[in-house]
Amino acid sequence: MYVVTAVAGGERAGCLVGFASQCSIQPPRFTVWLSKANRTYRVARRATHLAVHLLHREQLDVARLFGGETGDEVDKFQRVAWRHGHGDAPVLTDACAWFVGHVQDQIEGGDHVGFLLDPVEASPKAPGRPPLVMFGDVADLSPGHPA
Repeated sequence: MYVVTAVAGGERAGCLVGFASQCSIQPPRFTVWLSKANRTYRVARRATHLAVHLLHREQLDVARLFGGETGDEVDKFQRVAWRHGHGDAPVLTDACAWFVGHVQDQIEGGDHVGFLLDPVEASPKAPGRPPLVMFGDVADLSPGHPA
């Protein structure tokens, strides 16, 4: 599971994402898929950069915030530590790993749109491998927006 954040036109947004993958080795590319029903999609389609975050399992509260609340009603960024990253993308500073990617393309995929990212900034390597938030950890979550 990933938390994806975006900023455009002075609006910040972020959501929990399960559809994401590295999609090219050379050049390095990663794609995240955002639901068209999601506020983050509406902001991301105008953004030049997106930030993609991995969370420690101990950060389930952050996963639940970004997956179970909608930015239409709550400013999620008031509840977490963050900073401006490359392209002004909001970077969650407590995430165990993250990268910012320049949006290269948007790919129609039905009820989701894929954002093809060119990584341009990344978190320093963390020592060890902490347990990450996985789908099973949030399977009971009711989404902030229907898929």
